[in-house]
Amino acid sequence: MRVSLDIVSDVVCPWCFVGKRRLERALDRRPHWRERLVMRWRPYQLAPDMPKEGMDPETYYARKFPDAARRKALLAMLAQEGRQVGIAFAFERIARLPNTLDAHRLIRWAGSAGCQDRVVEALFRAHFEEGRFIGDPAVLTAIAREAGMDAELVAELLAGDRDRDLIRRDIEAARAMGIQGVPCFIFAGSFLLQGAQEERVFLAVLDRLDEALAGTA
Repeated sequence: MRVSLDIVSDVVCPWCFVGKRRLERALDRRPHWRERLVMRWRPYQLAPDMPKEGMDPETYYARKFPDAARRKALLAMLAQEGRQVGIAFAFERIARLPNTLDAHRLIRWAGSAGCQDRVVEALFRAHFEEGRFIGDPAVLTAIAREAGMDAELVAELLAGDRDRDLIRRDIEAARAMGIQGVPCFIFAGSFLLQGAQEERVFLAVLDRLDEALAGTA
């Protein structure tokens, strides 16, 4: 029996990247769940009012975290958490923070193309490790091409408004569910994990799902 896993996430959220890695490590230890889970990435925007041309990260984070010492400590902690799960956060390479609406459109189309997780991974890496501006349609098109999507079609769609309103409605639906931060992992449409949980927490959930499925056999 297959089980849905909806992951509400934003690709400029470092904890979402960490949470993805911790989930993957749990699945490495419970490999039968790799085939059972029907994974779907759902949109969320931490900064929906971000200008389309992006914003200097120093300016943005100075407004969000006015205490410079706190900002420095937070980045150091994130870098440490990233190293523990194989992420090489390179915050110093991020020249502009993007509006992620177009990135979420690409993720949605990648779902139809059967390469959604691959595209999400590429977006996280592009932003956090490579410092590429994922608000640029050319960067998004290149990521689509690298994932095996039809790059010409993606470029054409990005030039228009296809699915913009749908993404916004999905985000509003997540907020209506009470989701106010990401990542959020929803197993089987009802069991919700909020935040970048430790690997052991994911393992406990997978084991509980095993028990529940065994009880229905």
